[in-house]
Amino acid sequence: MEKELRKEYFDKAFRLHSAGKVVEAVNFYNKILKEIPEDSEVLNLLGISQMQLKNFDKAEKFVTRALSVRKNKYFYETLAQIYFQQKLYDKELAVRLEEEKLFGLSFELAFSIGLNYKNLLDFENSEKYYLEALKFNPKSRDTYFNLANLYTLFHQPEKAKENYLKCIEINPNDRESKYFLSLNYFRLKDYEHGLPYFETRLCRETAINTEIVTYPNLIPNSKIWRGEDISDKTLYAYYEAGFGDMIMFARYIPLLLKRCKKLILKPQVELYQLFKENFPEVEVMDYFWEEKDLKFDVHIPFLSVPYVLGLKTDEMFVGRDGYLKADKVKVDEYKKQFFDNDKFKIGIKWQGNTYYETGRVINVDAFSGLFDLDHVQVYSAQTFEGAEEFQKLAEKYDIIDLSKSFKDFSYTAAAVENLDLVICNDTSLAHLAGAMKKPCAVLLPYNYNWRWHTDLSYCDWYESVKLYPASKLESWNDVMQRVIKDINF
Repeated sequence: MEKELRKEYFDKAFRLHSAGKVVEAVNFYNKILKEIPEDSEVLNLLGISQMQLKNFDKAEKFVTRALSVRKNKYFYETLAQIYFQQKLYDKELAVRLEEEKLFGLSFELAFSIGLNYKNLLDFENSEKYYLEALKFNPKSRDTYFNLANLYTLFHQPEKAKENYLKCIEINPNDRESKYFLSLNYFRLKDYEHGLPYFETRLCRETAINTEIVTYPNLIPNSKIWRGEDISDKTLYAYYEAGFGDMIMFARYIPLLLKRCKKLILKPQVELYQLFKENFPEVEVMDYFWEEKDLKFDVHIPFLSVPYVLGLKTDEMFVGRDGYLKADKVKVDEYKKQFFDNDKFKIGIKWQGNTYYETGRVINVDAFSGLFDLDHVQVYSAQTFEGAEEFQKLAEKYDIIDLSKSFKDFSYTAAAVENLDLVICNDTSLAHLAGAMKKPCAVLLPYNYNWRWHTDLSYCDWYESVKLYPASKLESWNDVMQRVIKDINF
């Protein structure tokens, strides 16, 4: 093929490719390749085209051919991207390490290898390459952010904190880093520094925006409470995030009542009756109030309460000895229906909401050791997602299902009051049991939530809760054996 014709076809192909007309571009690339089978540049661009069309096998063949003709740094990047898009991280790593061997490290390559090792869960090598990347570019926000994330996984919150602070130093408006920085301060039990950064959380913004949609004439024309004197005013506080968060932060309701003339509280519907029974001085909102019926002066999303109250770290744990009780009538009804026996009664739950975290899901067979204990009756408190696993236990063991009786959390609380012990994952049931001062064993994954801090031998939030963290090599079955050994009849 003459150079002029090759250039004509190549220019047409490249223009089409750049305009997103990949199939048309491929036709011109193929015309060149038919005449010049070893045109490495065209082979690589055909590889990119096939990758964009999701024809990964063809893409791999084209780029491998290009590399057999010429060892080009850009071709290695294309092949690495082909494997990355298929999540073939081991193959991607091999390509990038070969590129390093031939051409040496650059910032981009060091960062990519660091990310690659992270995807392969090789955190030590990931850290090594991220640190190499910083030698090339000590102002890389993304590198500091990824390092901070690694140190969180390493259980090194101090180092994580330092790297998130670097991110914010580079970009003072880095909302994401501020949020994750707050969680590392919390993990270090430093709420005074963490709470201001926690105000950047997305669920706060979502909660406010949801209220604006629900009450378009009230919320935009009312102030968010920021700690000023409201002793003669009505405060409207509303939920955000999950059930466990709302139960955990309900400890601050008595403090709010001291600050305002009247408190209107909007929890999730499932918590309405429980909160109404426990906080008679609060006007607890049920499912929905018409806008004309809601009167308040200032409002606040509920997880902002400790920050606005100006709580110091030690003040965060008020109510550690319990602050919720079950309705006596419901407790008695549950006793008659489910608990009228002289056995040691253990309630279990193995799964919560997996939308945000899947590491907290316990395999149900881990509970099997409980059924070998003498004079024990096991009850399932598993609801919604994960409830289908109950049948696996019911087919083998004597277990009583409570979940179908839970109309809302006031019923769950009545059941919990009849139990001698709760054993569960990190979920709302753990917070309910702790808030009721009911003995509770919480099984934590190796990478556990910030709220349990670094000293897991002690639960700061609840006097009756004992934490059982999994080590890096332990299975849930191993952790459960530790719980079983600690059970006191």
